[in-house]
Amino acid sequence: MTDNCLFSNFISNSRYFICLVSAMGGLLFGYDWVVIGGAKPFYEEYFHIAGDEGMQALTMSIALLGCLLGATMAGFLADRYGRKKLLVLSAFIFFASSWATGAATAIPAFIIARLVGGMAIGLAADLSPMYIAEVAPTQIRGKLVTLNQLTIVLGILGAQIVNMLIAEPVPEGATAADILNSWNGQTGWRWMFWAVCVPSGLFFLLALFIPESPRWLASMKQMEKARKVLCSIGGTAYADSEIENYTRAGAASHAEKGVLSLLFSSKMRNVLIIGIVVAMFQQWSGTNVIFNYAQEIFQAAGYGISDVLMNIVVTGIANLVFTFVAIYTVDRLGRKTLMLTGSIGLAGIYTLLGLSYFFEFKGFIMIVFVVLAIGFYAMSLGPVTWVLLSEIFPNKVRGVAMAVCTAALWIASFLLTYTFPFLNSGLGTGGTFLLYAVICFCGFLFVWRRIPETKGKSLEELEK
Repeated sequence: MTDNCLFSNFISNSRYFICLVSAMGGLLFGYDWVVIGGAKPFYEEYFHIAGDEGMQALTMSIALLGCLLGATMAGFLADRYGRKKLLVLSAFIFFASSWATGAATAIPAFIIARLVGGMAIGLAADLSPMYIAEVAPTQIRGKLVTLNQLTIVLGILGAQIVNMLIAEPVPEGATAADILNSWNGQTGWRWMFWAVCVPSGLFFLLALFIPESPRWLASMKQMEKARKVLCSIGGTAYADSEIENYTRAGAASHAEKGVLSLLFSSKMRNVLIIGIVVAMFQQWSGTNVIFNYAQEIFQAAGYGISDVLMNIVVTGIANLVFTFVAIYTVDRLGRKTLMLTGSIGLAGIYTLLGLSYFFEFKGFIMIVFVVLAIGFYAMSLGPVTWVLLSEIFPNKVRGVAMAVCTAALWIASFLLTYTFPFLNSGLGTGGTFLLYAVICFCGFLFVWRRIPETKGKSLEELEK
């Protein structure tokens, strides 16, 4: 067995390679989720839905229903067939759906392709952090799970940069007919979706070389295979220690109820409520509408379409920079501290942003407020939510519990994205952000009173 440790192939067994490949699911998640924001001004003219709030909301949010389907299936399928196979499947779906979205010539085909793409997002969002948490050693688990959020952010920034580079400049005062008949309106928006085929193909190939999750192998009583993977990650002593933990945890839960019965039992009720609320709060904190509806938000602040695309890239850079803050601090300051900082910070920034829209402030100050909002989110609620969800549930129910919480997250995301055009129309942009400020303050109170600190504890310690 020691020989296996010494001669394991570095490419397939390095903990960082394993986590980076898994985190590519986050990269595709971020790209596919945000790319539509840059394509929006052009495909809406192509499909003649620019003046239809209902169709605008549907095309923007339909992928999130697909996310819900993907997340719902992910936990049950991952517990039955393993984490690796589902990651490979998600990569294939990303490739096929992105191509189909760009090739659509009618709105029904576009909507169906976005729905299927959303299923890939749901699979990746559920599986990547769970896989990384199950592979990563305890002392760096938070940092490595946050790596998944970093790749999501890189995917978001990549989509924003690609959109800006692909789109030709839109002259000031361009009419809807000008946009429709331009290269942007006929072809450019298609390439924005097709560009994701390159990283999704690479993800598919690399995912074939990563090992299965050792915790899943242990749950399937494949202890020798689990030990081999653990040995390649941390050496013989680490493998022996983890196998002992798995055996002890498995013996303790052997006589437990079935997975669903256990998850919804009174014993698990508190942790399940925490997981669902945290997942929904991450979305209803409101920051994601900035990425999906940047056109409306920045145009309300006085910017044209070409300026909007540049401003979107600025927000993506801020998102990336502050995600590194989260990576550096999540295992030092802890999960709860970052969640509290982010929620109260967002409440304050949204209040200032909402008042600025009411008093009709324009220009640079609005970009500053938007960047600050994204910064608070990127260093807290964005990455830490996934860390918490991957840590707080026992091994026996982790796959299904992650599916339930991620499904709740996508329901919240769908409602957030679908309702924004109507809230923006009824309350105005300022009133909408003030509403998000109230939600963030309520989230601060929930985190303060209900969420425990999980840093520095093994998954088996947290299970106890």
